[in-house]
Amino acid sequence: MAKTKPQDRSRKTKKDTKDGASSGTPKKTKTSPEALLIQAATLLQTSQPDEALVAARRALNLLQPTNEPTVAALPALNLLGEINIELGDPESAKEAFLAAIALDTEGVHDGAEKFLWLAQLNEEGGAESVRWFQKGVEVLKREINELESKLVKKPEIKDALDEKKLKIANALCGVAEVYMTDLSWEEDAESRCEAAVTEALLVAPESPEPLQTLASIRISQTRVDDAKAALARSMSLWTDLEPDDPKIPDYSTRISLSRLLMEAGMEDEAIEVLERLIGENDESVEAWYLGGWCLHLIAEKQKASQDAEQMTPLLRASRDWLENCLKLYAAFEYEDERLKDHADEILKELNDILGPSTGEEEEEEEWEDAGEDDDDAEMDGT
Repeated sequence: MAKTKPQDRSRKTKKDTKDGASSGTPKKTKTSPEALLIQAATLLQTSQPDEALVAARRALNLLQPTNEPTVAALPALNLLGEINIELGDPESAKEAFLAAIALDTEGVHDGAEKFLWLAQLNEEGGAESVRWFQKGVEVLKREINELESKLVKKPEIKDALDEKKLKIANALCGVAEVYMTDLSWEEDAESRCEAAVTEALLVAPESPEPLQTLASIRISQTRVDDAKAALARSMSLWTDLEPDDPKIPDYSTRISLSRLLMEAGMEDEAIEVLERLIGENDESVEAWYLGGWCLHLIAEKQKASQDAEQMTPLLRASRDWLENCLKLYAAFEYEDERLKDHADEILKELNDILGPSTGEEEEEEEWEDAGEDDDDAEMDGT
């Protein structure tokens, strides 16, 4: 459909004046803070955080015109926190969430999100992160109790109820992760991990993330078979779903999944996950790196089984993935030096085996594909 022709603004103004619709200085329409918040949220969802920031700040200025804190500013403060996370400014995000907590210390007005965000943003980690996670869980449990009391009369709220249960499960997984890392030295760290992940599984038994967290715990306990079972169960919950199904774990969760699969020796499943991730976003440095490493590990297994015929194509594929990783690393000025060092190390090993990369293999594949297309065209023409 053709674009509509823009209106002639000067002619419209003259006509309005002539008709008496406007005279003197035209009145400016004042945008409401609610409209600005909707605009900011939409811009954030469409990956325009800079524009979203402007709209959210305007909304905050309208909702809180003086330095006097007011509960009315809560929606703007929380949205500003999320926008600053997207912009890579965690300090400004923390400032916004802390301001929101000062206005609503129990999450009565705007829920648990600000507590859960602070648990992840907290640089000190450890006990402070656990405290914020637990506060968020406390708020969510209160909200769930309120919803469950209304469920019989309002069955339509079940989706909202399930969503809050999922948030609790994810927060409890966060607690378990903290006890596996920052607080692993504490005497009761293992029992706290077990308790958190067990509760998460009870709250959201059909969620993949608690099963991933359970697998991570089992790997740390060198209970690899149990880890494999948990990972297989986790993947079975979403791998057959349509690509846009909301039950599919987010990108970062599946990146973590691929690492766990590799740790558990499930490289074939890991490369399936990574190929799917690259299909969704081919600019992920970490996905290309993990794929290259994973293919290298698969090739090593082929070498151990003396299947040299399968080994060479895998090594070439590994090199392609790692070269793509390093190209994106340079283009995006990625900052994970350990990732780069490991990718360089594997590439050196691959080049020692395969010889320097010339790109000829890729060109040969393109010629083969083109030849197949020509053959298809000739068949169509007969």
